[in-house]
Amino acid sequence: MAGIVIVDGVSQRFGAHEIYADVSFEVQSGEIFAILGGSGCGKSTLQHQMTGLLPPSSGTIRVLGHDMYGPPSEVLTQIGVMFQSGALFGSMSLLQNVMLPLEMHSDLAPEARAEIARVKLGLVGLADAASLLPAEISGGMTKRAAIARAMALDPPLLFLDEPSAGLDPITAAGLDQLIVGLRDELGITVVLVTHDLASILAIADRCLMLDMAKAGVIAQGDPRQLRDHDPNPVVHAFFHREVMPV
Repeated sequence: MAGIVIVDGVSQRFGAHEIYADVSFEVQSGEIFAILGGSGCGKSTLQHQMTGLLPPSSGTIRVLGHDMYGPPSEVLTQIGVMFQSGALFGSMSLLQNVMLPLEMHSDLAPEARAEIARVKLGLVGLADAASLLPAEISGGMTKRAAIARAMALDPPLLFLDEPSAGLDPITAAGLDQLIVGLRDELGITVVLVTHDLASILAIADRCLMLDMAKAGVIAQGDPRQLRDHDPNPVVHAFFHREVMPV
């Protein structure tokens, strides 16, 4: 079965500096797929390539059957993206933030857009916070609101950048539960960038690990299997929170 995301031989260079080379993997429909690795290995760069923000130096990326950097298509309206900081507009209420993609990409009446936005906020547990501004909510609520906005157009594919970054363990665990619940209830596929070990082991079906020193992929598979059986010392150190010898 062809993947919902197919990355084939992708490399990224900035000038003479190669971030990674020959990255290949597939994400299957309905799974939660994590991209992980140490700081600076290119996790967010790879996600930016998959969401149309950064053309790869070489290789191809197909998303939902479309070449992400081929002829213009509607694929960008079929994916939802949550940025690490949330990227909510501070002068707009949560309801207005979630309505924004509908205003840009639909012909629905304002009342219909508002109703859909309220439903999305309800899905992430923010039904009572629709009128609040981003400055009036917590970090965990910001992440949830950003996910609601990413789901405004009912995309089958969600990209989440460090969804649990900066959150306390209890709030992060609640966000993990939300992500799994959305996948199970709506049948969506989730690709997330993270270095949160607890989240990786709790929710990821499969993962891919990048390494800055190797400038590429050093492991793929079930994160629990990688934790227990992968012989690569970098993989072992990551999953066991150990310091690599100098």
